[in-house]
Amino acid sequence: MSDASPIVTAPLPFADAVGMLRAVAEETRLRILALLADGELSVTDLTDILGQSQPRISRHLKLLVEAGLVERHREGAWAFFRLREASIGLIDPVISGLDRETPPLSEDRARLDAVRELRAESAQAFFARLAPKWDRLRSLHVPEATVEAAVLKALGDRPIRSLIDLGTGTGRMLGLLAPLAARATGLDSSHAMLSVARANLEQAGLARVDLRQGDIHAPPFGRGSFDLVVVHQVLHYLDDPARALREAARLVAPGGRLLVVDFAPHSLESLRETQAHRRLGFAADQVSNWLVEAGLDHVEHRDIAPTDGTEHPLTVTLWLAEEISVAALNSERAVA
Repeated sequence: MSDASPIVTAPLPFADAVGMLRAVAEETRLRILALLADGELSVTDLTDILGQSQPRISRHLKLLVEAGLVERHREGAWAFFRLREASIGLIDPVISGLDRETPPLSEDRARLDAVRELRAESAQAFFARLAPKWDRLRSLHVPEATVEAAVLKALGDRPIRSLIDLGTGTGRMLGLLAPLAARATGLDSSHAMLSVARANLEQAGLARVDLRQGDIHAPPFGRGSFDLVVVHQVLHYLDDPARALREAARLVAPGGRLLVVDFAPHSLESLRETQAHRRLGFAADQVSNWLVEAGLDHVEHRDIAPTDGTEHPLTVTLWLAEEISVAALNSERAVA
């Protein structure tokens, strides 16, 4: 995410800063923070890297969480830890000032690389089992690179402060858009898919993307938390896509946008059996109406079809909607 504006954090109260710095002033906890600066890790990851017992690592993590330096989130039976955003302004200068080319930090980094390599191998094995099915689906529509180019064109060069990809799957959209955002989050209900996304993003140098396990129908985030919400190739798997879009719209910040990418209506009934599709595409007006009913202003929809003369049974449609109050204000200013 180096191309985006840096995250701006609020100044810390003096007492909070003192507590944080006290928590940092211990060897193992400082090593943990240096590791978490490169991305979220589980207790098991940290136990393997630091060579310490699980109870001891858990105790240090508890102290770091209580000090406000680290936050914890569940992913099935797993718990992952990451640097707390509010503390980054205080802690980043400390971590960046460390010499990571000498022990113990150089040794920690080598073991972190080994943990990530094992994670990538596991993710690739999982993906290999699904690849034939996904290759079949990809062969039915325009290349993904064409769709991704259309996504980037639709979004333009408007700054992205905070991004969430709902139903992130393998993290492909995060790989495309996270480098443009100051803060990026992915949500998926599947721990296995999040493991694939985590490995893919780490290999792309995007290890500090926040990945969360959760239900797209009830995302665990407050109203207006993100200025770009993405729902990419997810709706056709859902029993209640309109509800999912209402929840997605709830997350859009004032002046923010919601991007939806899915299939236009089609008649490939086989996809219900072979790909677990619940819906056979969506009419442009249907999704547009759902977006308006959810409190957004429909800005644009575009059908993405092949340009090389080939025929594909599936057409991909892109919808982009904006938070309605700001869109209305811009319209009034244009008329004036």
